[in-house]
Amino acid sequence: MKIREIRVPGYERVLLGSDDAAGYQGIIAIHSTTLGPAVGGTRYWNYKAEDDAITDALRLARGMTYKNALAGLPFGGGKSIVMRDGKAADREQLFRAHGRMVNSLEGKYFTAEDVGTSPADMEFILKESRYVAGLQGRSGDPSPHTARGVFRAMQAAAKHKWGSDDLAGKTVAIQGCGHVGYFLAGELARVEARLIVTDVDMAKVKHVVDEHHATAVATEQIYSVEADIFAPCALGGVLDDQTIPQLKATLVTGAANNQLLEPRHGDLLQQRGVLYAPDYAANAGGVINGCCREMLGWNIEKTMAKIDAIYDTLLSIFVMAEREKIPTYQAADRLAEERFTVKR
Repeated sequence: MKIREIRVPGYERVLLGSDDAAGYQGIIAIHSTTLGPAVGGTRYWNYKAEDDAITDALRLARGMTYKNALAGLPFGGGKSIVMRDGKAADREQLFRAHGRMVNSLEGKYFTAEDVGTSPADMEFILKESRYVAGLQGRSGDPSPHTARGVFRAMQAAAKHKWGSDDLAGKTVAIQGCGHVGYFLAGELARVEARLIVTDVDMAKVKHVVDEHHATAVATEQIYSVEADIFAPCALGGVLDDQTIPQLKATLVTGAANNQLLEPRHGDLLQQRGVLYAPDYAANAGGVINGCCREMLGWNIEKTMAKIDAIYDTLLSIFVMAEREKIPTYQAADRLAEERFTVKR
């Protein structure tokens, strides 16, 4: 295992690791440990270049700092990436190598599941490092809990915008039918919302269509469908100069990280009268579940109450944004940063 460190202003540690025998190339970014050890999942994804992966890791790590602070968790923010090269890989060797890299930080960073990884991969990491959560038989798959938090955020947005958090009869356009998108569809179907869905993987779309009587559309059509709520649940950066003008929805609440391509796109949403639920506030259910149950020893009832409190957090953000006449993403940042100020 070869590990080198690069200096990035505003970040505590950024490590690049490689292990040729395991076919491993990985990145760990620690944004802040002001509130406690950094926590954040491991993403297994294909990038055009290492610089693209580093940029993604940095954005995601910063987002975890704000997410954990806003959720009231005693943890800082970090993120890691295992780069996927398209070749067949021995997942055990790959994620054991990643575990050795995580272990080199001696508890400054705890990892868990993220896009492209599973609880089984976390078990491989556990063979090399104890600084891992999201394990089988413990908190497990974070996806249902992330979806529950997004659903509660969606209810809060509806309450603020329409005066009622009843989503029955509302049309929700879900972009991404993976783990979180699938469970979110289930939460919405339970309260009799109408669903329009898309994904690059048609098998995942079919699963949601068959199970919840959703309507499927092409990936490029999801922005412009007639819907009350747009729920980005795939990758980030989807709200930009081209997609925002297409939106017919009046609420944006989803599970994807870093949904705004640039901060100014939060301003653009506000100018168009679209209420945006800041992603790191809405999608905190998964990290709350993993951290509270595995690292803080909470029971499931106490943990679920914490996840459901995302509703109140979002209402606070919306009220502040309205009072201060600022976009909701700025209000969320202010609320999170107040926690750092108090801590320091």
